[in-house]
Amino acid sequence: MPAKHSDVIEVLRSNLIEYGRRWPQEAEHTLAFLDLLDEAQGRGTAPDGALAPGDPFLRERLAGHFTGGAWLIDQAGRRVLLTHHRKLERWLQLGGHADGDRDLAQVALREAEEESGLTGLSVEPELFDLDRHWIPERRDVPGHWHYDLRYVVRASDNEDYVISEESLDLAWREIAGLLDDPGSDESMRRMARKWLERG
Repeated sequence: MPAKHSDVIEVLRSNLIEYGRRWPQEAEHTLAFLDLLDEAQGRGTAPDGALAPGDPFLRERLAGHFTGGAWLIDQAGRRVLLTHHRKLERWLQLGGHADGDRDLAQVALREAEEESGLTGLSVEPELFDLDRHWIPERRDVPGHWHYDLRYVVRASDNEDYVISEESLDLAWREIAGLLDDPGSDESMRRMARKWLERG
């Protein structure tokens, strides 16, 4: 029997609280994610005090919504698979919209599979990183916030990826090399530091 939405949200809430304890320098940042999660349970309010409309697990909620990101590493743990994102035109981790799914670890796994074409992937259940970032206006979609919850996804011995329509390119990159790459996104360098400190 599938877990109820409220159960999945409570697990996510616990994971966010634990993340804030594990990374105290990000504790304040974590509060924004907890506030958005409150809205998913109908307890949150908009800045003017009114109930905030929309489900933050749906991309249609343009005031901000949850996404799931995948830090997809090779078996040895030395390389990460990055996408040259078609819309944002930057090298980033794989991931995408929840589209109503409250289990964001499974969202990260699904997106990693879809965007890489790799099989035999596995996801770690604990949060690896959080990042709130602005997505600029594009065509008929106004600019909006992504609240990205990122999970470690591990590859099997098959590393032969397939480039999807969402990517301009994919590449396995040395994680240590991201730290010294001036063109690397700050959140990518943060995840590289976390991964390398983890040993």
